Amino acid sequence: MYSLNCNGRLVDLSTPKIMGILNLTPDSFSDGGKFNDERSALEHAEKLLKEGAEIIDIGPQSTRPDAEFLSSSEEIRRIGNIISQIKKKFPEALISLDTFYAETVKFGYNEGIDIINDISGGQYDDQMFNTVAETGLPYILMHVNPSYETMHDKIKYEDIILEINTYFSKKTNELLKKGVCDIILDPGFGFGKTVEGQMKMIDEAGYLGFGRFPLLIGISRKSFIYKPLGKTPLDINEETQKLHLKVLRQGARILRVHDVSEAKKTIEAFKIRS
Repeated sequence: MYSLNCNGRLVDLSTPKIMGILNLTPDSFSDGGKFNDERSALEHAEKLLKEGAEIIDIGPQSTRPDAEFLSSSEEIRRIGNIISQIKKKFPEALISLDTFYAETVKFGYNEGIDIINDISGGQYDDQMFNTVAETGLPYILMHVNPSYETMHDKIKYEDIILEINTYFSKKTNELLKKGVCDIILDPGFGFGKTVEGQMKMIDEAGYLGFGRFPLLIGISRKSFIYKPLGKTPLDINEETQKLHLKVLRQGARILRVHDVSEAKKTIEAFKIRS
């Protein structure tokens, strides 16, 4: 089974982990503006941890379609003291920083982050991979289109699993050559993929990455689930948990979620049945 070296702390992934989402943004698609000040962010981090999250994923910039594009300096301004305050109040918590900027990573590293979550796969900042190597932190590698402008352009792949695995193979080889060994794979649900393609990713999740690295699945409140059902992002918990159970059975190690308590129930059910 997999483990991660997070600032000298060995994190065992033999039991699936929950990554709780903490958006510091005014424009995220389902919780924008709720946690974008220090007090509300700390309160939400506490709630996520109490419900069973072991990782808090802090996002200073929304990457939904038509979101406002921010510079690294603006991301850093939004983050402020939130990372260090969470670390001070909840020292057991692992903190992941969701950014595609190397400068934001450097800031986060100095504040005490444990994991780097880069939706761009190093494609939106050519210093990202070098910076990841310098920090020595685990890196979440996501499959995505090659530029910020085309991030959400829908592509119909002839074989989406082959496309993602080819991308993962190339990028992980680049990272390994730079000395980055703790790599987590995120197939990129919600980014430039059709509904049909994403359902195939669910059905064939066990083939993603060939089991070489731990797999993170982020389908929480994603439109490929709620739009075909004519529902809202907040009304698809039952459907989401069924899909979570499906990917857990195929080896997913981390679930990135808004609804931690529901994901915890799903993981407990998975552990009983497996």
